[in-house]
Amino acid sequence: MSRSIVRQSKFRHVFGQAVKADQGYDDIRVSKVTWDSSFCAVNPKFLAVIVESSGGGAFLVLPLSKTGRVDKNYPLVIGHSGPVLDIDWCPHDDNILASCSEDCTAMVWQIPDNTLTRPLSDPVVVLEGHSKRVGIVTWHPTARNILLTAGSDNLIIIWNVGAGEPLISMDDHPDLIYSISWNRNGSLFCTTCKDRRLRVCDPRKREVVAERLAPHEGIRPMRAIFTRDGNIFTTGFTRMSQRELGLWDPTNFEEPIALLELDTSNGVLLPYYDPDANMVYLCGKGDSSIRYFEITEEPPYVHYLNTFSSKEPQRGMGFMPKRGVDVSKCEIARLYKLLDKKCEPITMTVPRKSDLFQDDLYPNTAGPEPAMEPEEWLEGRDEDPILVSMREGYVPPKSRELKVAKKNVLDSRPTTRRSMSTLETNSLPPELLERLLEEIQKLKATVLSQEKRICDLENKLSQYTNGTA
Repeated sequence: MSRSIVRQSKFRHVFGQAVKADQGYDDIRVSKVTWDSSFCAVNPKFLAVIVESSGGGAFLVLPLSKTGRVDKNYPLVIGHSGPVLDIDWCPHDDNILASCSEDCTAMVWQIPDNTLTRPLSDPVVVLEGHSKRVGIVTWHPTARNILLTAGSDNLIIIWNVGAGEPLISMDDHPDLIYSISWNRNGSLFCTTCKDRRLRVCDPRKREVVAERLAPHEGIRPMRAIFTRDGNIFTTGFTRMSQRELGLWDPTNFEEPIALLELDTSNGVLLPYYDPDANMVYLCGKGDSSIRYFEITEEPPYVHYLNTFSSKEPQRGMGFMPKRGVDVSKCEIARLYKLLDKKCEPITMTVPRKSDLFQDDLYPNTAGPEPAMEPEEWLEGRDEDPILVSMREGYVPPKSRELKVAKKNVLDSRPTTRRSMSTLETNSLPPELLERLLEEIQKLKATVLSQEKRICDLENKLSQYTNGTA
């Protein structure tokens, strides 16, 4: 008589539990924008949530300790003239947050350690380079101040935030980009696109190094993330609109390592990856459950672990970096579930009898120090994240000011050859010089207002064509 052999894994028994009601965040007007982003970003200091706002775009930033009911007059971060679509905390500074919006810009914000007393409207830097709405913003995992943005103009721009200037621009995508994920050392990133292709891009070579047509046969949006060993985990839909997940080797895209059908539902599955445990948490928009899987080197490669279910459907989700979990409670992950009017933290724990630090659950994890400077990365250097021990728990460092050293744009322009008839500015009468400067300022303001008007009209047109208006 044969007996089935139970697979050995320390994550076979991971249990999800919602925190008590008084430890959540209530009375938050979560954004109703029809965009498939998570609407939420979290780090060991702050919780940020994109909220409904009249007259532009705004998001709420709360210290993690400020639980309970949020005052309706609580100051927001305002500055975008259109709805905010995506936000992302900097992995190397817990006080720096990037946001992007329908107003065709991305902005970088310095959040003070103390609670906001008035609305924050002055970003550290405004990144202008897209001609249509910007829907994705994501930081480089190991290089300081490197930020990637992607817009509805199908353009990917990589910025040096410290200088406020674009470094790399890529226009290899013929249609809307659904998702972007850096690999562990930031040498490559993978994208999913409306043209149903999964691409692996080398940004410094400005080229697509691998691609696969229709990793999932359905036409609905896909998502893709890099795993720690360089494979790519994807979520999508079958031709019969069943939700599906896959694991792929980017060096051989012909056949999947694993392909697994899940269920029939319309919600796009957003994957959140824990590289230390090699686990993926799948959160579907509109679902009331979170499934989690372990990725291993033996068949079937993607092992289903369990499902956390609750009564209310989720509007979005935030995923805490590993350095922000509570090691004393054997917590291996914490997710922040957005509902219509509140945010509910959900803890994932592995029950252990011992009160001692569990070395096997907490290998050294990525810390807040960048491994290299932007110039080093641009020159071709690759470095894995600098790891820190979780043994004593993690204490977030104090705020460090982000300084932006913008180059003088005029310095980089070639000097124009002047004809002999050109007047020296010194010989111009002061009244004429003032009139000329005034006219230049007016023309600049007119051009900017027309560009914004064009952007607004293009957004309206895209809403009508997509059926979201």
